[in-house]
Amino acid sequence: MSSPLQALQDRIADCRICADRFARTETSHAPRPVVWFQPSARILIAGQAPGLRVHDSGRPFTDPSGDRLRDWLGLGAEAFYDRRNVAIVPMAFCFPGYRNKSDLPPPPVCARTWRVEVIEALPNIRLKILVGAHAQRWHLGHKGAVTDLVRGWRDHAPQVFPLPHPSWRNTAWLKKNPWFETELLPVLKARVREELG
Repeated sequence: MSSPLQALQDRIADCRICADRFARTETSHAPRPVVWFQPSARILIAGQAPGLRVHDSGRPFTDPSGDRLRDWLGLGAEAFYDRRNVAIVPMAFCFPGYRNKSDLPPPPVCARTWRVEVIEALPNIRLKILVGAHAQRWHLGHKGAVTDLVRGWRDHAPQVFPLPHPSWRNTAWLKKNPWFETELLPVLKARVREELG
């Protein structure tokens, strides 16, 4: 007999709510939920949705965005992917597909269906890393510009750190906002070390 947590993970892995929606995208793909959490995790990484590479690999952040995010956190792959310590729970568990060669946003039905139950299954979270507008809206109720929220990161630290998406598309943003790397990232890396130390 499976545990309640395993039953939850199995239900998410078997979810096909968005099958018709995904079939109508440019990629015309089937759902493949990427489920990556354990109740012992102390760090929550709340992102947007898996990209195509993650859809193919079945492992979160197996792409250049993941390389950049791991650098921001000061974590090697082994520590980053240790589910006992790090829960990676995007706003949608599946790759949403493309429109005009750009990623579609996470379907809201995924968060409505699963998010509360998953967050309740993670009672030991002490540090939340909110990557991008969708996660920031859900966790903080923030509906404004990501830049404004990230610039005000001290208002939420040390328990919550809002981050821009680590996509290569944000390289220009990083150049325009050098305070992100000089002020925010050292504090974030120290907090990650504190939780995993």
